[in-house]
Amino acid sequence: MKNERALMIALLVLQLVLWLGFLFHRAPRFAGSLTGGVLGLSAALLLLVPPLLYSAVKRIEVVKQLVTKRVSLGTLLTWHVYTGILGAILAILHTGHRFESTLGIWLVALMMLTVFSGFVGRYFLGYSSMELREKQDLLTRLATEYNHLVGALARRPNAEVAYAAAHELAAHAFNSFVGTAPAQADVAGPLSVRALRLAESIADLEYAIETHEVLKKRTARWLYAHTATSVAFYLLLVFHIWSSVYFGLRWFN
Repeated sequence: MKNERALMIALLVLQLVLWLGFLFHRAPRFAGSLTGGVLGLSAALLLLVPPLLYSAVKRIEVVKQLVTKRVSLGTLLTWHVYTGILGAILAILHTGHRFESTLGIWLVALMMLTVFSGFVGRYFLGYSSMELREKQDLLTRLATEYNHLVGALARRPNAEVAYAAAHELAAHAFNSFVGTAPAQADVAGPLSVRALRLAESIADLEYAIETHEVLKKRTARWLYAHTATSVAFYLLLVFHIWSSVYFGLRWFN
């Protein structure tokens, strides 16, 4: 996951550098040439086919059952991510840095927003989910250890347990007053101290998990942004392809 994320960041930086190339280079006739047309057609195929295939497999149960027998949904998502960024790079090369028409400017802007929002949804939310699972596993281990400690304390004579509890209250009161805790004097002390610290750790971890889940729900809005920008981009892309064919191709002129 880390290597894949680093590669995708490098490709995003490359896309940004290529886009900023309009500050130094412009080729107004390149987009309509044979080379530019091949780049544009390749970019359109990479930007259209894998995302539509992934969406169909993800949302249509019949297609999902047929396709996932040979290719997993995760593999299709990886193809979608890589083909999306590669298609965007080819599309920027196809433009020849001719950002003059309103349609072209909006098309490039929506394409870059779609790629960026997809990257955030793929890797940031994936990392958040992984971190949340790790915290939940740690919470389970701490709760198990805490239950063992409570069981060990419960097996002692009631007098010793009461003495340990009273000693803990005195220790915390002393700690609150002078800033340090007195040395543990009884055998039950270390177990009770460890149980108390585990309880505090569990409470802190539960609060962190709740905060993490709230943050994850809010960041999930990136997926809605990705869907919205994708739909707008595809509509403009279809119109761009139609207008190019309607007004004539000059690939062989």
